[in-house]
Amino acid sequence: MTLAWNVRGDFGVDEFAATVERLFALALPMQPNTSTRADDAALLWVGPTSWLYVTEADSSRISFEDARRLLNAIGGALFDVSSSYVGWRVAGAASSRVLNRGCPLDLGNDAFPTGHCAQSTLGHTTILVHRPDTSVAFIVLAPRSYARDALHLLQTAALTEG
Repeated sequence: MTLAWNVRGDFGVDEFAATVERLFALALPMQPNTSTRADDAALLWVGPTSWLYVTEADSSRISFEDARRLLNAIGGALFDVSSSYVGWRVAGAASSRVLNRGCPLDLGNDAFPTGHCAQSTLGHTTILVHRPDTSVAFIVLAPRSYARDALHLLQTAALTEG
């Protein structure tokens, strides 16, 4: 199971940034449309006061309730949005062309480098796209209620690209 937690707070407050780093073992990405990553976890910048923490569920990680309580104590907030999204890994030499069949982002290496993430659309569905590493792959997150439409668009695009 994959966890998706929305972290909210003011990164200008040193205590907030330090607490997030201590809780998740990742520094807050401070620049728009960037991420920080370690092993199977990532923090994605989704707004000036909002980040998405994505990782595989693991009993050795801090519990949601404990993390929420610590963030609330310093003026931050934490929301579990794990059941709200569905994600796919779109990989291969044609991955950017597949996504561009329904997504207007420039996904070339220069415009969308490793670690980049951005909110956009896939057809009529709002998505979050992330390039986690140097491979030719993207992670696409879509709202669960639109997952069938997004998957159909991705499958159709993949078929046309071979």
